[in-house]
Amino acid sequence: MTATALPVAAPRADPASLRAAWRVFWNGGRMSYGMLFNWARPSIYIPTLIGGPTFQLLFFAALGSYATDRSPAYFAIGNAVQVSALAGVFGMTMAIANERWFGTLPAILATPANRVALFAGRFLPFVANGLFVSLYAFGVGVVFLGVRLEPSSLAVVGAALLATVFSCTAIGALQGAISLRLRDGLFGANLITMAILLFCGVNIPLAELPAWMQVVGNLLPFTHGLEAVRQAADGAGFGQVGGLIGIEVLIGVAYATAAFFLFSYLERSARQNATLDVR
Repeated sequence: MTATALPVAAPRADPASLRAAWRVFWNGGRMSYGMLFNWARPSIYIPTLIGGPTFQLLFFAALGSYATDRSPAYFAIGNAVQVSALAGVFGMTMAIANERWFGTLPAILATPANRVALFAGRFLPFVANGLFVSLYAFGVGVVFLGVRLEPSSLAVVGAALLATVFSCTAIGALQGAISLRLRDGLFGANLITMAILLFCGVNIPLAELPAWMQVVGNLLPFTHGLEAVRQAADGAGFGQVGGLIGIEVLIGVAYATAAFFLFSYLERSARQNATLDVR
C-alpha cells in the first residue's frame, strides 16, 4: 500500500506582517531621513542641495559654451540630471553609514523587522530628494540657459529622469553598505560623483571619450538615463528612448540588489565578529 502525498497549500502572506512591513517602510524611512540625514535642516539643505547645483549649472554652461560650439542648454541638461547625485549618492551613503556612527546600528541589527522594508524605506526619500533637486536645476536651465522642453516630451523626460535618479540612489546605497566597514564612507561617495561627472557624458559626449572610459561609463548610472533625457528633450518618444530607460532601470536594480545583499552579509558577519559597531 503506497502513501498518497497530500497537497501542500501555498503559504499566504500574513496581513499583520504586511502591515508591520509597511510601517517599517514608511515610518522607518521617514524617521531615518529626518534624524540621520545631516541636510534635513533648511540652513544646510538650501546651500548644499540648492546653492551648489545652481552654481554647478551656471559654471559648466558658461565654460562649455565658451570652449565648444555647443549651446548652454546642452550643458544645462547634463548637469541638471547629474546634480541629483548629491542627494542620491551622498544622502544614501550617509543614511546607512550614520546608523553606525550615531550608535543606532545595534538596535537595527537586533530588531526582527523585515529587512527589505527597512532597506527600501531608507531608499525612497532620497529618490524623491534627488528628483526634486534635478527638477529645480531644470527650472534654472529653462529660465536662464535656454533649455526648452516641449509639453509632449515632458512625460518621457520625467520617466527617464526618474530612472536615472533611482539608479543613482542605488549606487549610493551600495557605497553606504561598503562604508559600514570604512572609517570614511564619504571619500568613496566623492569618487562616485566625480566619476559620474567624468565618465557618463554629462559635459563631454560619451562617443568622444576613450574606449576604456566608455566601458566604465556604460556600467555606471546616468549614462543611459541622461542620453534618454537628452533625446526626449529633442522630441524623441518612448519608442526611441524606452530601451535606454530600461537599461538604466536594470543598472539601478543591479546596484540596489548588490547593496542589499552586501548589507545582509555584513549583518551576518557582525553577529559573529561584532564588527559593524566598531568606529
